[in-house]
Amino acid sequence: MPELCGIELSTPVINASGTYDAIAARSVFGDELLDDFPFSAFVSKTITPEPRAGNAPRRIWETPSGMLNSIGLPNKGLEGFLAEDLPRLAELPVPLIVSIMATTREDFANCVERVARRPEVAAIELNVSCPNVHSGLIVGENPSETEALLEALRPQTEKPLIVKLTPNTAAPAAVAAGAERGGADAVSLINTLKGTAVDPASGVPALGNGYGGLSGPAVRPVALEQVRSVRARVGLSIVGMGGISSGADAAEFLALGATVVAVGTESFRDPRAGSRVAAELECTLLSERSSAPALHLD
Repeated sequence: MPELCGIELSTPVINASGTYDAIAARSVFGDELLDDFPFSAFVSKTITPEPRAGNAPRRIWETPSGMLNSIGLPNKGLEGFLAEDLPRLAELPVPLIVSIMATTREDFANCVERVARRPEVAAIELNVSCPNVHSGLIVGENPSETEALLEALRPQTEKPLIVKLTPNTAAPAAVAAGAERGGADAVSLINTLKGTAVDPASGVPALGNGYGGLSGPAVRPVALEQVRSVRARVGLSIVGMGGISSGADAAEFLALGATVVAVGTESFRDPRAGSRVAAELECTLLSERSSAPALHLD
């Protein structure tokens, strides 16, 4: 049975943070969703210390083989999440991983401590694609900043800490190594690539924020290379993601060292993508094993 940081999973397929709204899905599909949930663990959308409204529209723009999003992390804040969303997410039939982001180590530590004390939470994902207000550096783009953040957060909990890496840096593997030195249990990659698009009707940037994050099949080769380079550098568990839309795609990530995979953009097109990718992956792996040359001992 697959596992992530000691958390047993029914399949190696989980969701990417912010790409599947389990609460909204349950309001549409009812309790049938609990009987046939599409992922083996659920990663919440990222929460922040204070509520956020998100970016101005337009927030999503389709691109060839991909999607640009500029959502801006809208959420109820820590207090709202703990009071309103967490009890509902705890009813899901799979382990719960909560994603958090803050701009100071103190705020990160408070979020980690408050979330980790809740027994419903199996692990915490740290979204480090944010500036440290003390140094001005993007935490997830700097190995020493990432290491220092983990050293500050590790004493707050014994639950697994998963660091979500940004691909928008020259050396993701070095950042992953910093996370490992600081005490992380796993890394997840990749997050979206920075990009923009022009609205042909107006000639101005298509997204209200001017730019966004590119995801979908277009980013998969980048994701695969970064998973390969990170695996060569660290011994941590790896959640591989980036343009996975089939079991064959998922198998490539596992072949390059991912421990489990996460489905993101594909869920916008197919709400059952997680289950489909898991089933296709099982068939792909069985086929690979059956076609492997037999070992003959003379």
